[in-house]
Amino acid sequence: MTQLIHVSEIGLPVTHFVFIAIGIAALTCFVLSVRAEPVQKPWQIGEPIVTYWAGPPMTDAVAKQMADGNWNLVWCTEGELDTAHKYGLRALLHDPLLSPANLDQPDEKAKLNALIQRVRNHPALYSYYIIDEPSASAFSELRRLTAYLSECDPSHNSYINLYPIYANNQQLGTAGEPIPAYQEHLRQFVGTLKPNLISYDHYHFTVNGDGSQYFLNLAMIRQTALDARVPFLNIVQACSWTPSMRIPTGDELRWLVYTSLAYGAQGISYYVYCHPNHNGAMATADGVPTPLYHVAKDLNREFALIASQLQPLQSLGVYHVGMLPPGTSPLPNEAIFTLDPPLPVMDYTPPQPVEGLLLGYFGKVDSPSHVLVVNLDYKQNVTRTIVGPSSLEIFDTTTGKWLAVGTNRAELHIQPGGGVLARVASW
Repeated sequence: MTQLIHVSEIGLPVTHFVFIAIGIAALTCFVLSVRAEPVQKPWQIGEPIVTYWAGPPMTDAVAKQMADGNWNLVWCTEGELDTAHKYGLRALLHDPLLSPANLDQPDEKAKLNALIQRVRNHPALYSYYIIDEPSASAFSELRRLTAYLSECDPSHNSYINLYPIYANNQQLGTAGEPIPAYQEHLRQFVGTLKPNLISYDHYHFTVNGDGSQYFLNLAMIRQTALDARVPFLNIVQACSWTPSMRIPTGDELRWLVYTSLAYGAQGISYYVYCHPNHNGAMATADGVPTPLYHVAKDLNREFALIASQLQPLQSLGVYHVGMLPPGTSPLPNEAIFTLDPPLPVMDYTPPQPVEGLLLGYFGKVDSPSHVLVVNLDYKQNVTRTIVGPSSLEIFDTTTGKWLAVGTNRAELHIQPGGGVLARVASW
């Protein structure tokens, strides 16, 4: 355990000690910055994120499989960065030096500085992996590290993943009933760490039915991200790792991807790609693609295409028609995009699957110009007519082009759990 020395033991006022610490950190990062070229710019999300949690070492075969499957962010050690770059992949760097404790140990801090110096201009580097599901009690310490990394290397994100809403108070590090406790956890995370990206996980499909808090959690993350003006990423279930959880079908995986998009996600991650004692996933232990890999291959491309169309816009509203699970809002009477005929409100009793449609509104300021219509029934196709304020266009995910409808009404044929993006033609 590290021996900590109290400020009073070295005879310096607290303010002097703080200024010295800040000055040393700033000088260290200044030395790093003047040595490196080119000048680094603040991190931007760029292409919407398609990634995973827990995968194999980044060999040529693995990198090619992930690139062929339309993943664009992979987990790497320093020695694997070149392999990721070879296949046009961005890298999330994991290294034991990326720990707040190393800032207080001169030898380890020197190693951390050397690591930053070596990787900060690598063309594959996208983000530093920091920690998974920290308690709020760890936020201040984590902020020391993320602030240091940002000072030394502003072009790359510090990635932290958060708990889902069903975490307990001890895990969250906040008190009270579940919803207020989770809201406080998010508030402290954003207020303390000032993240560039909000990431969380939520696993929805049990052997006894579907969870009841998926949309509540998604809505809370969406609002937190909007308030902080940062993108968010959803880690969704792609496997079973315990007898109580089921392996999602391809249609259920599509449901997870499109509901995330409709709520404004700019990143999707799958738990897991492959990992011991996890069934389903994207590949077997010996690297053979599973049926879900082939489903995800198309979904990954669709996610990146649709999220790219929505990236310049703001999520302006998310509305449910049919069933209204916790955390959802019905379509308002004055809605700009509507359904014809309208769907009646249906009773929702968990753990039954949610049915109906989901309409995600997007646009600039307070003027919705785009709507993503999602079929919440992951067991069958639906055909519905969307009505807009003027002539509509439909986004074709096969070609990546917009197709004119010619009127303000469009008949949508939507796959189980899938979605269709429409916009007003005059946008």
